[in-house]
Amino acid sequence: MTLDITADGVIKTRLQNLKQATTGDHQHIDDMVMEMAPFESRDNYARFVGMQYVFHRAVKPLYDASDLNDLIPGLSVRSRFDHVCADLADLQCSLPENTKPFPVPKTGMGRLGWLYVCEGSSLGAAFLLKAAGNIGLNAEFGARHLAGHEDGRGKHWREFVDQVNGLALSTKQEQEVIAGAIAAFDFFRTLLIEDRKLAA
Repeated sequence: MTLDITADGVIKTRLQNLKQATTGDHQHIDDMVMEMAPFESRDNYARFVGMQYVFHRAVKPLYDASDLNDLIPGLSVRSRFDHVCADLADLQCSLPENTKPFPVPKTGMGRLGWLYVCEGSSLGAAFLLKAAGNIGLNAEFGARHLAGHEDGRGKHWREFVDQVNGLALSTKQEQEVIAGAIAAFDFFRTLLIEDRKLAA
């Protein structure tokens, strides 16, 4: 496990460092999502799920990567891409088209940063799932991808945290992880900006 000790003697883990490095990006994305009011109507929500589809389709290869599954056992079953597709089907929406190349790296530890963003979004989705009830959606219809793992959100997240914190990475690889997380937030920010232009 990678540990950093601050000036006041506080020990921080790899993912705590990662969270600190991306707090501003994370907050900006949360603010932009709330601005589009995804739970005011099913039309707004469908736009939100469309962006989720593009993002989860982009990161799906990371969940299937054999080398990452060696590092993080059980990674392949964590993907929520199929749930996003089912939600779009529930909403009777066609699958969004995306002709632009995905910026997701195919190799390297930067991929862990992308996975951190994707897995972290599942942890924070409890509030969103509750809000989905305002427009008649739930974990069995329309909001499947927002549902927590059957073992519990917290337990499922802690397992991922322990696995990633336990990896032995070089200083360069640590920087790649942070850069990957920032790139993932930037990618979703781009999707939100494009949606805002289309909705204007």
